[in-house]
Amino acid sequence: MGSLNKMNFITRLSALCLRKKSNTQQRHQSSRRPAVPLGSRILTDPSKVFEHNMWDHMQWSQEEEEHAKEKAAENSLVKVQLEHQDKYEREASKYWNEFYKTHKNNFFKDRNWLLLEFPEILPEKMRERLKIEERPSEHMKINTTNSFSHKNEMFEEGEKYRKKNTGDDSTSVQGYVYNKKQSKSVADSPQGKISKEEVNVLESFPGSDATYRILEVGCGAGNSVFPILKVLCSTPGTFLYCCDFASGAVELVKSHSSYNSAWCSAFVHDVCDDALPYPFPDEILDVILLVFVLSTIHPDRMQQVVNRLVKLLKPGGMLLFRDYGRYDTAQLRFKKGHCLSENFYVRGDGTRVYFFTKEEVRNMFNLAGLTEVQNLVDRRLQVNRKKKVKMQRVWVQSKFQKPLLRSLNNPEETTKRHPYG
Repeated sequence: MGSLNKMNFITRLSALCLRKKSNTQQRHQSSRRPAVPLGSRILTDPSKVFEHNMWDHMQWSQEEEEHAKEKAAENSLVKVQLEHQDKYEREASKYWNEFYKTHKNNFFKDRNWLLLEFPEILPEKMRERLKIEERPSEHMKINTTNSFSHKNEMFEEGEKYRKKNTGDDSTSVQGYVYNKKQSKSVADSPQGKISKEEVNVLESFPGSDATYRILEVGCGAGNSVFPILKVLCSTPGTFLYCCDFASGAVELVKSHSSYNSAWCSAFVHDVCDDALPYPFPDEILDVILLVFVLSTIHPDRMQQVVNRLVKLLKPGGMLLFRDYGRYDTAQLRFKKGHCLSENFYVRGDGTRVYFFTKEEVRNMFNLAGLTEVQNLVDRRLQVNRKKKVKMQRVWVQSKFQKPLLRSLNNPEETTKRHPYG
């Protein structure tokens, strides 16, 4: 009898191991998005390259690296004439408006991967509840599919949360939520950095009642906005700002059936113009999202833009970045005569794009006083299975954090301490 039990145990154990092995194989053979960071679908058998649309963590040979450098050097030989370069700079918003007028919201896919790679977008308690870091994107979709059908219910829940925690007459001053009496005392306080007149203004800004705020810069048609809102609309106390300098893009966001000013504010803004005010005060944001937007800005203006955005972050706030990397297929495909300056190009429709190295990204955000949390080069092999075409894609994905108040007393010291990471 003991021998029979032992045999049954071994049989069950063997079956369990086989199931685990089968599941592991299916994970790499399925179409679902793999684990983070940057995926885990590894190409180990070149003969199976056309079985999937994308392979992660690709390693380039020295020969491939040299070939890419040669291609970039070749297509950079002939520069766009200076007078035309000035035109592309002056009329940048016009070209992007024309882009969105032509393509509307049909060009880019929704970034459903966003919360997997950047769980910091959500408040910590929400992250723990959803366990985003451990769940595939399908699970996220299951949890959030019906979110928008409960808008009124969730908004009422948010209102109850706000009133319970801050009272009916709450407001927000410099990123902290106060009731009216508290905000008055802050304004009257000798240590207060805000006047009574400014308090009156702050009482009316969008999202003033929120305790967790996010800004997406360069929101386009909302391909990041709406995947985020699917979760935020069920998270009391959160608010999403999104801006773009193309008014046509902002209109597409506002006209979307899922847009609701109860937890989102979309507005037209040119981040290159420091004189333009934001519709909220400095140091109130928990997260700033820069996804494929900084590359559209002239390299000489990028540092100025980042410096200004950092002022909007709370101490401890996060800046999340993803953009084109050096020698991406998109860079190597440019023909001669499209190069504006080194690694900066203009497309046929007048829109522009820059291709970063992770060292450039690190230096730029460090000089703005931020501390590196993550800074990765994401190399993938994208495959067109129908045409049997392979494309080497390169992106840079980064997370940087604003130091806490103690470290901000001397920003110059912070910059000196982290000049190159």
